[in-house]
Amino acid sequence: MPRIALATSSKHPQLAADDRLLIDPLAERGLMAEPAIWDDSAVQWESFDAVIIRSCWDYHLKPETFLRWIASLMEARIPLWNPGTLVRWNANKTYLLDLDAKGVATVPTIWPAPGDRVTLNDKLRELGWTKAVVKPRISATAHRTHLVTIENAGSVQSLFDELRDGAGVMVQKFMDSIVEDGEWSLLFFDRQFSHAVVKTPKPGDFRVQNDFGGSERIADPPAHVLQSATRILNIVEPTLYARVDGIVDGQQFRLMELELIEPMLFLAAHPEAPVRFADAIAKKL
Repeated sequence: MPRIALATSSKHPQLAADDRLLIDPLAERGLMAEPAIWDDSAVQWESFDAVIIRSCWDYHLKPETFLRWIASLMEARIPLWNPGTLVRWNANKTYLLDLDAKGVATVPTIWPAPGDRVTLNDKLRELGWTKAVVKPRISATAHRTHLVTIENAGSVQSLFDELRDGAGVMVQKFMDSIVEDGEWSLLFFDRQFSHAVVKTPKPGDFRVQNDFGGSERIADPPAHVLQSATRILNIVEPTLYARVDGIVDGQQFRLMELELIEPMLFLAAHPEAPVRFADAIAKKL
């Protein structure tokens, strides 16, 4: 029976609850899946027939170590999903620039370079933005992500300066539709659409992650949203799994993030989702 490592973090040694839903469907397909902590030096990765990145929700805290681990799997020719080249590209949110250059509608964003003299208050006025979101270019689960307005820009300036001259910073226009209508997450397995959820923040917040009180509900995406998400995914190299996050701005779907490393896949949200993901994995082996 082929062995599959479901890579996870030390805080989730038995995987996140959502990912554990995958183990039984894989066993039914003759695949033995087990959690393995990605930065545990005792793990013998060569003993696995494939590695699938799942609950590695701390990779952004030590990105250089994570990317060295990815490189070691690639050098050992251990099948890795998603592929290592795609993971490396997706680890830094500058991938949005690549997609934007290929015609993908993204949320308006500025990318200050190290040393750029940018005052947030002045920049918001210059752009005509009433609100924006400051975030690191390498981040997950809204880590060090802050909502900034003209009124509170001064209190966020020091974080902005630190990120700009460190690992990198990005500033996205705040889209009111996140609060009003929610953010779409469309899930794909082996490039085939599986299901979608709409995520909404708790009252008074802007973060949709359930870590911060956000919630999600299963929903059928409008045709134009699904078409846009499918087109975005078809631009990149083949994926085992993908989550396309975005908002509807007027009649246009705007990409917020293309999650190809360790996104929550909302397997519990749809009864067929774990089976669909297991089928996609079985096809790769």
